Amino acid sequence: MALNLARQLVGKRTLRLYSTASAGFSYPQALASHPETKITTLPNGLRVATENTGHPSATVGVWIDSGSRSETAANNGVAHFLEHMAFKGTTSRSQTDIELEIEQMGGMLNAYTSREMTVYYAMVMKQDIGKAVNILGDILQNSALPKHLMENERQVILREMEEVESIPEEVVFDHLHSVAYQGTALSRTILGPTENIMGLQTSDLKSYINNNYSADRIVICGAGGVDHDELVKLAEKTFTAFPNTSANTELDVAKFTGSEVRAHDDDMQLGHVAVAFEGVGWSHPNFFSLQIASTMIGSWNRTLGGSKNMSSPLAQTVSKEQLAHSYMSFTTCYSDTGLWGCYLSAERDRLDDALFEIQSEWMRITQNCGDNEVDRAKHQLKTSLLGNMDSTSQLCEEIGRQMLTIGRRMSPQEISARIDAVDASTIRQVLGETIYDKCPAVAAIGAIEALPDYNRIRSSNTWARI
Repeated sequence: MALNLARQLVGKRTLRLYSTASAGFSYPQALASHPETKITTLPNGLRVATENTGHPSATVGVWIDSGSRSETAANNGVAHFLEHMAFKGTTSRSQTDIELEIEQMGGMLNAYTSREMTVYYAMVMKQDIGKAVNILGDILQNSALPKHLMENERQVILREMEEVESIPEEVVFDHLHSVAYQGTALSRTILGPTENIMGLQTSDLKSYINNNYSADRIVICGAGGVDHDELVKLAEKTFTAFPNTSANTELDVAKFTGSEVRAHDDDMQLGHVAVAFEGVGWSHPNFFSLQIASTMIGSWNRTLGGSKNMSSPLAQTVSKEQLAHSYMSFTTCYSDTGLWGCYLSAERDRLDDALFEIQSEWMRITQNCGDNEVDRAKHQLKTSLLGNMDSTSQLCEEIGRQMLTIGRRMSPQEISARIDAVDASTIRQVLGETIYDKCPAVAAIGAIEALPDYNRIRSSNTWARI
């Protein structure tokens, strides 16, 4: 399998929970069959977390509590630039050496940068875990960061920026962060501005590493055919160069601001709009309530069949009236804040009606949702809990994310219990606190001349037609 260096450019926006349920298991049995999460903290503060599913393959990776939010305006983009450069060779391996080693194992090496974390991981057969950990340790601790390859990589990143800018959804969400978190690190993009990319030097990358990469902010994760004790020994042997603590210990305060940004472009066929309210962080008590509420709103696009039978009333209405090309309810979480809202793309003459239906559904759920529809959304979340546990990479990602964001791994039983604890009255209360009579952040691009003005969008969060 060829070396895969595809990057994930945005934070995860959906809750993804998994299980190893096999056919014929009841739901409680499926939860109980989930392997134990073993966690060991090394003397230097580095943590090792594993789940042995018995697979013949495994995913092992390094989750680092540092992303673009740990940057300044002057070095914005350095975390993502560093991710690119990590694969360009070390003091003992060339780029070609890294690629050949991974290919000879039949494995895959991958990485991504988000606003709050950077991740490097490998998918290999279980007998090659030691080799994969050795490569990961080498590229993270001994990257050569050669100047001539930095010059080449600038052009690669600039082309990547052009590709991202051609995807309306990505552009809208970057704009949404820029207005929702004005003046804070969360307002900046992951890729950074062009002038920063052109000006970053090797010293900037090394400074970022020294200030943010420390043992207490790193989790080594393994899922699949992983022996925990063996991975602990590998981590103790391999990851020795990181300091115990980092110089950059405090996150920039995230302050949500209700506001808007619009970029009218008649050359675009559709209008693309995101409306969001301040949500909650990963560990907040309202986390699962907002996930369930988002599931109730649902998503839809024109490629879907059977729309009239979808559980979401909004999806049925949008499909029947052809109000939009697509819409998507989203929940984006960070350590101390989040965004809860909806993204839609529609023809210019349907934007007003589409947004009206979305806001009306928000108000209906806030004031009048029933236990039956809440229970249906809860079952959908539980289906996702049991849906994709066969993927070791997705399981490893969930372990790493939880270890960094809440400091522990929630068992499927605990997650299921937290979902079960939410009822219709909880949804009404939480949504009332989140969106009722609140100022949203609005980002819109394209054919948006018919989009209602901000005051009307704002006032529509205080009434409902039922």
